[in-house]
Amino acid sequence: MDDNLKAERGPNPVDLHVGARVRMRRKFLGMSQEGLAETIALTFQQVQKYERGSNRISASKLYEISKALKAPVAYFFEGYGENEAVEGFSESESEQFVHGFLMTTEGIELAEAFPRIKNAKHRRRILELVRALAEDDDA
Repeated sequence: MDDNLKAERGPNPVDLHVGARVRMRRKFLGMSQEGLAETIALTFQQVQKYERGSNRISASKLYEISKALKAPVAYFFEGYGENEAVEGFSESESEQFVHGFLMTTEGIELAEAFPRIKNAKHRRRILELVRALAEDDDA
């Protein structure tokens, strides 16, 4: 395949999704890229490429990753193709945005930390702060 054509197309959407799920699960477990790489006998640079979707993960390596991250192989495909039209259902832009945010590092960290705040008043204040900051960015 022509290298220029490959560069123009970019990573395959499946590879991007699977890589993002690897990153999300790894971060959820508090594992570093180096830790995962060591467990599956790769370099952390290779793990970075997998997580960015720039390199495809072979079936055997995905199996090893699933064992290292204590998740079934199917976990890494969850949510993929759900945006495809299904008769009688469409995901709102808001739902798509939330899903996309939760796939980011910040989204994962926020989703883990926020529920640990026991004081409802503090949670409300944090929400108000986030709304105010978002309004400042919109202005």
